This record gives sequence, structure tokens and C-alpha cells, in this order.
Amino acid sequence: MIRFGKRTLALGSAAALLAAGGAVAAAQSVQAAPATPTCQAGDLYLAVGSPQGAAGSFLYPVEFTNTSTHSCALRGYPGVSVLTTGHAMIGAPATHNGVPVSTVVLAPARTAVATIRTNDPGVVPSCRTTSTYLGVYPPASTQQMLVPYHLRVCGLFEISPVQSS
Repeated sequence: MIRFGKRTLALGSAAALLAAGGAVAAAQSVQAAPATPTCQAGDLYLAVGSPQGAAGSFLYPVEFTNTSTHSCALRGYPGVSVLTTGHAMIGAPATHNGVPVSTVVLAPARTAVATIRTNDPGVVPSCRTTSTYLGVYPPASTQQMLVPYHLRVCGLFEISPVQSS
């Protein structure tokens, strides 16, 4: 029969706890690695590219360029509205087009794009008043960005999630 004294058991238990604690600390340090921060409106420059026609629709690229000195991430759908000169909304905001989202990490000076789609006025006669501005909320942001832009929404008004350009 092997006998262990109280002191031997205490030291063995302490060693086991230290080993377990070290494993937990190592796991926590891996989990604590900094994630790429979400792009905020202040990190971004907003522009609308040239429209393209496609099967009775017009597609307008909304370009988000990282103007900060650090990488940041965009994930999901931006909020997009057409606005009057006084920044009042013209009708409802754009709906999501249902495309799955992914995270886009933007290094400084890199651009991600979401695409607005609306119908050609020749296909759908019901159109809203032409906008003076687009109001855009980057994904996961509560700060609206404004860009002067004359957009005539006819029928469908939807937006895609941000994607790498």
C-alpha cells in the first residue's frame, strides 16, 4: 500500500491546478487576440459609381473606401434611403435583396461595394421623385452618411450586402 502524506497531496493538487490554470490562460490569450474593428462612418469615404443597365433594371454601386490608417471590417447590408434637398426620406428605404452576407476586411485605401437595384422607368411606370441625396448607413453603424446623388427609384428598390470590390 502506498501512503501519501497531506503535504504530498496538497503539492500534487497545487501542481494540477497550476497546469489547468496555465491551459485556461493560454486559451484565453488566444481568444483575447484583437478582432478587426468594425468600420465606422468616420473611417469611410462614400461614393456612388456609374450605373449599369441589366434586364429592365439599373444597378448603382455604392462604394465604401477605408480612409483610416487601420484595417476595419464591414459585414451585412447598408441602410440606403433616397432624400430630398432638406434630407427628408422619399418613400421607404431600400430592402435587402436576400444575398448571404460575409465579412469584408478593408485595409487602408481599399474599397467594398454594395449595389442598389431599381427598375428602368420604361418597365415600371410608378416612380418616386428624383432624389437630391442618398442617405447611407454603413453596416452595423448608427451614423448616416450623405452623398449628393440624383437617383430616380422606380418600382423595386433594393440593396445587396457589402462585398469586396
